[in-house]
Amino acid sequence: MLRIIWKRISSAFLVLFAASFFTFFLSRIVPNDPALAYIGGKTTAADEQKVRTLLGLDQPLPIQYFKYLRDMLKGNWGYSLSTKQSVLSEILHRLPATLELIFFAVGFALLLGIICGIISARKPKGFASSFIRISAIAGISVPAFWLGLLLQLLFVGKLHIFPATGEFDIDIKFTNPIHHITGFPLFDSLITGNFTALTSGLKHMVLPALTLSAYSFGLIARMSRGNLLEVLGQEYINVARANGISERLILFKLALKNAIPPVITVTGLSTAYLITGTFFVEQVYGWPGIGGFAANSLISVDYPAIMGITILGAVGYLLINFLVDIIYAKLDPRVKL
Repeated sequence: MLRIIWKRISSAFLVLFAASFFTFFLSRIVPNDPALAYIGGKTTAADEQKVRTLLGLDQPLPIQYFKYLRDMLKGNWGYSLSTKQSVLSEILHRLPATLELIFFAVGFALLLGIICGIISARKPKGFASSFIRISAIAGISVPAFWLGLLLQLLFVGKLHIFPATGEFDIDIKFTNPIHHITGFPLFDSLITGNFTALTSGLKHMVLPALTLSAYSFGLIARMSRGNLLEVLGQEYINVARANGISERLILFKLALKNAIPPVITVTGLSTAYLITGTFFVEQVYGWPGIGGFAANSLISVDYPAIMGITILGAVGYLLINFLVDIIYAKLDPRVKL
């Protein structure tokens, strides 16, 4: 296990270095003047030169890159050209809302995906199995922003069940303000007993989380079904049936246990995908996460913000894959070999 952990950590540093290197130099290829973007409006040549010196843009690119790495390791991720604020503080301010959205989306996908996979594997030729397979394929194929608009038309425009946009009702900050303790709005509402804000937040969470979970749901449902069908065809399952063990016990005690490890891997990979996939969903639902900040940064070629968001995504991928490897090794001892 220690050998596995050491290999993952050493490879993680190489991946982070490669991600920062290519992102840094590719962002400089774009024909855009960061100094002008930072100043904005009409400026003089002297002002532009001062800003270039302030941002270190007057130095060769290799020196700029290594200075960026040095400052990043110290916690200085630069300043956004559009907001004029620290990139790290901008990300940390928006990250809790995004993480809560990802948490609920993964929960929906894992719960619904495994349940649908079990139902489909029990009767693989039935109507329910065909419907689940079509739904899984649709979840993988349909673009998130289009699915979000469809859900808004149905549940907001027609049924009037859920709110259209935002994280909470507008009047919550006046009538039942949230006392921030951890920085996670829903969790803070729960631990402080602010159930009015909690109820409002959960209602606003349903549609964005369902939209974001569609892709992961499709992968998990198909993987659960395929693994269960394969395991249910094994010889030891036939022996268990011959000994009179009930189908329910065979399914949940014998088959599901051996079919779950690959599902955990798919869940981890899809969770890492959601880190960037949430950008589109947040734009559709007006969610106050890092999605809007990322979209605006890309449009305005705000390279310090683009660098910070890229590093954040890379770290998220690496951490999730690292946790999946550890969990997989615990569930399946053969991985250690």
